[in-house]
Amino acid sequence: MSDARPLILFDPHPRTEAMVFTGDVADELGREARLVTHFGSRAPDDLVDGVLADVEIIVGQTAMPKERLDRAAKLKAIVNVKANWEPNIDYEEAQRRGIHVLSAAPAMAPAVAEFCLCQAIALARGLPAADRRFREGREEYGIAGNGSAYSLHDAAVGLVGYGNLGRALVPLLRPFTRRIAVHDPWLSDSFLQAQDVRPSGLEAILSQSRFLFILAGVTSENEGFLDEAKLDLIPADASVILASRAEVVAFDRFIEMASQGRFRAAIDVFPQEPVAAGDPMRAAGNILFSAHLAGGLEASYARIRDMMLDDVKQILRGLPPLRLQRAEPKQAAMARSR
Repeated sequence: MSDARPLILFDPHPRTEAMVFTGDVADELGREARLVTHFGSRAPDDLVDGVLADVEIIVGQTAMPKERLDRAAKLKAIVNVKANWEPNIDYEEAQRRGIHVLSAAPAMAPAVAEFCLCQAIALARGLPAADRRFREGREEYGIAGNGSAYSLHDAAVGLVGYGNLGRALVPLLRPFTRRIAVHDPWLSDSFLQAQDVRPSGLEAILSQSRFLFILAGVTSENEGFLDEAKLDLIPADASVILASRAEVVAFDRFIEMASQGRFRAAIDVFPQEPVAAGDPMRAAGNILFSAHLAGGLEASYARIRDMMLDDVKQILRGLPPLRLQRAEPKQAAMARSR
């Protein structure tokens, strides 16, 4: 007797089996669907082509141009378990066919927002330098060691970009300050006002923020939009947190300005990862570096699994997904995230 259950393809590279296909996930979905899985690399074409006629849900970053969508008559959803959109799906065609294209970005945002807040306070209070001075026996106690420190309390804060990360970060900032301005060209002023943040032009955000969070994703239209002229608007000694994609800034100039003391910077993302062992930026002063650590916690992957299970089960029951982020075809097709 043939198995009439729906077919789910797991093709989640670079996510690993331990991240998105733990035993509980396999058991729960296995009760409702047939599972075809491939880990360690993108699924080979012959595997994908072999299931296209029957697959109802794809979990992963499988390339799905129109030619493949044409052969996937039963496909109901593509669930991207990364936090970005890749230019390997015909998003408009998927929407036309009523196929849900979803991203796990909301699952990553809480951990990244927490990390951003940590970076901002560490920069403003001078903790990296204080640690170094202590280890070298040059520490100063109390107010004597706080000559260049400042506080997030009642400070002017600016967010460049207000997607999942911005919306997770603002509630964490609220206990410290109400002076939160946002620039996001995709969102209306009235929407931002309803979020209880102040809509602002880009130049005003850059020039008036004591704390600046760069949260914008990279697209075909905004790569490098924070160029040298825009970076020059940042106030002296401001704390700047680069938390989205390094490609939105003139990265070499950003490093140079921060290392010269024009502003303080925290950087968790880089144009090329991993960074080369001998890259000169490793010696740059006045910068708090981390190696793309913000979202990569087990708690984040647990949220991905939980949200994915919820929405997959919704879709298999003919109901709309509730928890993951839906692709807007125009924006998703413009995305240039790695």
